[in-house]
Amino acid sequence: MDRLVTSRRAFEGRVISVRLDEVEMPSGRHVTFEIVEHPGAVVLVPVLPDGRVLLVRQFRRAVAAELLELPAGTIERGEAPDACARRELAEEVGQAAARWEQLLAFYPSPGVMTERMFLFLAQDLTPAVADREEEDLRVEAMPLAEARRRITTGEIRDAKSIVGILIASERLAGAG
Repeated sequence: MDRLVTSRRAFEGRVISVRLDEVEMPSGRHVTFEIVEHPGAVVLVPVLPDGRVLLVRQFRRAVAAELLELPAGTIERGEAPDACARRELAEEVGQAAARWEQLLAFYPSPGVMTERMFLFLAQDLTPAVADREEEDLRVEAMPLAEARRRITTGEIRDAKSIVGILIASERLAGAG
């Protein structure tokens, strides 16, 4: 196991921070790791009463592309993941859920980020009023099987959505 020698904050932003950790490896060699600190996020698989899943289409500046994704959002300071999930469901797709199940928690990029994502299945949806976020989101509904197909064609290509759709498909297939 490595040994931390020094740690310093290189950047402090609104959502993320960057930390530089110098560590001594078991071999004695020193290496500096650039670590993005992130407060964590929720990923939602909202399933309508007719079985369709809600996704959002939005432009992502980091990859300069419009992506089709599951709704998701950053956990605010002091906010529990389940409270964040309820808030994000209302803000991103205008829905509330009567049934919630946390399916998984995972690290999307543990080589460089501290972010932990909490995956929730949201069912028995009903319309909810909430302040919409500033993001330019377009909500799309489709059968879960169609969302799975769009993973294989490359239309759905972000990791959180791939994980969420596949895990929810497995869970719902076992429930039926």
